[in-house]
Amino acid sequence: MDLGNLGLFKLMSRKMDWLTQRQEVLSQNIANADTPDFKGRDLKPFSFRDALGDNRRLTPASTNPAHLAGTRGPGGTAKEERVRDPYETAPDGNNVVLEDQMMRMSQNSMDYQTITNLYKKQVAMIKSAIRSGS
Repeated sequence: MDLGNLGLFKLMSRKMDWLTQRQEVLSQNIANADTPDFKGRDLKPFSFRDALGDNRRLTPASTNPAHLAGTRGPGGTAKEERVRDPYETAPDGNNVVLEDQMMRMSQNSMDYQTITNLYKKQVAMIKSAIRSGS
């Protein structure tokens, strides 16, 4: 039985791959924190909707003129607000802030540990089902 073919395990593997790549990008940012004109980078946030390949946008259909339009955007989701980066660029042109990078690395590490624990629990559950089913 190849667990990589199961949907949940595929999704967890993709998230772990993304977290690994993000760790590399963040470590490059930290390594170049004193390099003049270096611009910090980050990956596009991991979206489960994109990972599932569900790019369909369902819009509600008004079947009665008395229905309210609602306050959500198209597809039933609220619009995301972009938070501006409050940090300024250093006089040498470098915009890497070590505290911010370390917080991102810490969050990345916690996310990776969470996915790893979820993976372990799912494997244990499958093993338990196999043992009890035979």
